Amino acid sequence: MSGCGLCEPAELVIENDLAYARYEGNSLSPGHVIVVPRRHVADFFDMDGMEQAAVLQLLNRVRVLVQKEHSPDGYNIGVNVGKAAGQTRMHVHLHLIPRYAGDVPDPRGGIRCVLRK
Repeated sequence: MSGCGLCEPAELVIENDLAYARYEGNSLSPGHVIVVPRRHVADFFDMDGMEQAAVLQLLNRVRVLVQKEHSPDGYNIGVNVGKAAGQTRMHVHLHLIPRYAGDVPDPRGGIRCVLRK
């Protein structure tokens, strides 16, 4: 899909036949990487099983590289599915976000559960 921004891989960190990884342009922390299927597909659940496996394989491989290059203390892994969940680019991409001790005062949770009566 032309103009998507993710359909044309650039500055790859690592790749396989069905997906690629690159550093995130709007990085939340040093070493922030996104993993993207090569086929234009809107969200994680629209990928077929082989694409999901390829993306998860790269997620694991790129974590090893980020660990060597940036030595983070932990990671957040995220994917937004749909505009209501914060998805801004309608081409699925998984975030590997390195976290560093003390980078935020309280790193617990991003989404808070709200109990309704």
